[in-house]
Amino acid sequence: MKSNNRYLYGGALAAVLLAGLSGFGLARCTADKTPASTAIVAEDEKPSDELKLSPEAIATAGISVETVTAGGLSSEIITQAQVVATPNGQASLTARAAGSISRIYKRLGDPVKAGEALALIESRDAGQIAADRTTAIARANVAQANLAREKSLLDQGVSARVDYERAQAEAAAAQAEVTRTQSAASAARITSDGHGVIVASPISGRVTASMASLGAFVQPETELFRVSDPNLVQVEAAISSSDMQRVAVGDRAVIALPDGRTMEARVRSVTPALDAETRAATAVLDVVGGELQPGLSVRARLFPQGTSESTAIVVPEEAVQSVNGQDVVFVRTKDGFKVTPVTVGQRSAGRAEITSGLTSGQSIATSKAFSLKAELGKGAAEEE
Repeated sequence: MKSNNRYLYGGALAAVLLAGLSGFGLARCTADKTPASTAIVAEDEKPSDELKLSPEAIATAGISVETVTAGGLSSEIITQAQVVATPNGQASLTARAAGSISRIYKRLGDPVKAGEALALIESRDAGQIAADRTTAIARANVAQANLAREKSLLDQGVSARVDYERAQAEAAAAQAEVTRTQSAASAARITSDGHGVIVASPISGRVTASMASLGAFVQPETELFRVSDPNLVQVEAAISSSDMQRVAVGDRAVIALPDGRTMEARVRSVTPALDAETRAATAVLDVVGGELQPGLSVRARLFPQGTSESTAIVVPEEAVQSVNGQDVVFVRTKDGFKVTPVTVGQRSAGRAEITSGLTSGQSIATSKAFSLKAELGKGAAEEE
């Protein structure tokens, strides 16, 4: 009986040991396989350096793209500038005669075509001008009739030549008076009924200033409106005396707008003397395409020709982002942007010099490049 019990006890112990060994083997097998599987997944889920974005999405996000060119910081002149209207791009509309404003057709910001009326002034002066014109025309008609009669009498031998010549002089004087009064009426823009003066714009554009009030009495040459054409503007950039000799007509320039957009420009002229107050010269820049509002403050970057042999590329400082401790820029591709590591040299006035990683002619994201970095991080988080 004891022998049987010992046998049963030994069999149970063996079963427990076998189960324990089997569990240990399974746990070891699982532990050995788990790291390998994790390593494979981590390798497959390596974050991509590509961001696929459509042109519409880029425009909606307000991301600006700029083509980079070679030339270090020493090849740029960075200065503040002001958008102003060209001499033909802005018109000051004044009252041509004294009177009260009876009609206002245009308000601030309204579009205007050349020759279009903005206001009407009821004026006694207009009535006088119209009356002078009518009188001059009547006298000219009488003078012409008298000249015809004297010519007929001269041909018949009844009248002397001196009478005919006197009639000629009177007719010429009367016609000259007609021309004068008609010019005065045209310059004052007298209405057809002679009761008022029309205030009209000589150029097309938009109303940028309005000082007219209905019923107000105005004197001649009082400014009532100002009209500007946004297509006829120039940028005036202040440059120091030390940079004055470096800038020449035809030099390339880039205008940086407050919203981050950039526009190409060319140097049209440089003032030969310094301003008495600012001690700076003025470079006049012609903007290539686009519309700018006069009075807008911008930043100008001028690139004098032949002043630097540097192969470094200068980009806006906001174009450089840090990803995993590495300075990168986002290079434009046909499908979106590609993260490109770069080496940054010196920085100055919001500009960064790229010594390696970029080549001239590439296009990169400038303003709001941080949104691309955020999108890149978002994509990596979703993959994890």
